[in-house]
Amino acid sequence: MRALPLGARIYVLCAVFTAAVCAAPVLRPQAAVPWATVVLLAAVYAAGARGTRAPWPEWYSPVLLAGAFLLPPAAAALVAVPGALLAPVERRPAGVRRIWHAAQQAVAVWAAARTFGALGGRAALDAVPAPGAPGFPSALAAATAAALVLCLAVIVLECGVLVSAERHSPRAAWRGRVLGSLVPHLVHGPAGLAMAVLWHSPYGPPAALLVLLPMYVSACVFALYHRERGAHQATIRALVQAVDIKDRYTRGHSERVGRASAMIARELGMRGDRLEALRIAGILHDVGKLGVPTRILRKNGPLTPEERRIIELHPEYGHEMVRGIGFLGEARAAILHHHERLDGTGYPYGLAGTQIPEFARVVAVADAFDAMTSTRTYRRGRPVATAVEELKRCAGSHFDPRMVRAFSRALDRHGWHAAVTADAAGEERGNAPADPSRALPEPAVAATRGGSAAARPDTTDGAP
Repeated sequence: MRALPLGARIYVLCAVFTAAVCAAPVLRPQAAVPWATVVLLAAVYAAGARGTRAPWPEWYSPVLLAGAFLLPPAAAALVAVPGALLAPVERRPAGVRRIWHAAQQAVAVWAAARTFGALGGRAALDAVPAPGAPGFPSALAAATAAALVLCLAVIVLECGVLVSAERHSPRAAWRGRVLGSLVPHLVHGPAGLAMAVLWHSPYGPPAALLVLLPMYVSACVFALYHRERGAHQATIRALVQAVDIKDRYTRGHSERVGRASAMIARELGMRGDRLEALRIAGILHDVGKLGVPTRILRKNGPLTPEERRIIELHPEYGHEMVRGIGFLGEARAAILHHHERLDGTGYPYGLAGTQIPEFARVVAVADAFDAMTSTRTYRRGRPVATAVEELKRCAGSHFDPRMVRAFSRALDRHGWHAAVTADAAGEERGNAPADPSRALPEPAVAATRGGSAAARPDTTDGAP
């Protein structure tokens, strides 16, 4: 507890005190508490919370909601406490976190139970022998409202912890949480009501617990999905780290290209899996550099024609490396073709126009933009506005004009905040570049190698 900021300690203590006040009526001598129902529901919830690493307040909320529908509010608040205290906690301080979750869930279930009763749900439930009876629609409406209250109470309390303990801004703590939790709770409300109805039926609690079977299957499926997604992300991180270690001049470039690619994709209306695939395409576009000799990638002087031809093989190397990774989908085409140009002068195959896959046309713009705006040891980055003007000038020849316009709109709306790369940081500390020609401004470097800055094919970083 001492490790927490003072504000967080006060907040947790207030939550615990509030939970205690909510549950206190069960101690009154005249309170008629169905303790058998409380104990059974609490045991089921605790078993589920202890036996899964899925987010237990979400997957097992039908049990909590069934308690809110079957029990008085004070007794319903107790259903969550054993499960919260026994649930696995990965971050320290574990004891404080368990106490906090117990208080959070107790308060949220109490609020849901009060809502259900206030809307006449408990009276309607007592009059419902089975789904389809006249009182069932009223009970269903009250159950849905109670599930929403449970969801919002959990989110609001969680946001308070993020603000007080982890110094998040209220806006950042709240952002994205409602939509992510709302749909599951809308499903769990009717599931909890079904448990309550069956609990009252002649078949009793054993039949009610069968409602949890499809919820358990769903939890297993989602847990498997999250594990698989985590493995995908770990694979991507490992590949990107390997590229960054090998090519120190472009450290951080991959992540920024992925971010810029996602900005373009959103402007084009892409969502969901396709947006994520395009972001991954941007991150992995240079993975083929792992097949290029390190001495060429780190060469300080101008490249020879032979060395340039070797570097121009990196899209094909990258495509071969990721060919067997099924979850990449369209990203593989972007890795292979992100150096193609709209006029057919690119590589590796000289594709032109719409022959170039859409993902590759997006990544080409993001790649060139970051190459121009990033400070490297051999030249300083251009301002964002200058880089955008260069992209517009080359639209129609090098780049797809539609992608350039989309990126320009995204930058106008969101701006661009590029992190300082390790090499740029080294330059700012006063480390002189190894080759004087690479310290010249971009047009001068282009002049030493031949051609203008826009026409020069920079195969190492995608700049036009």
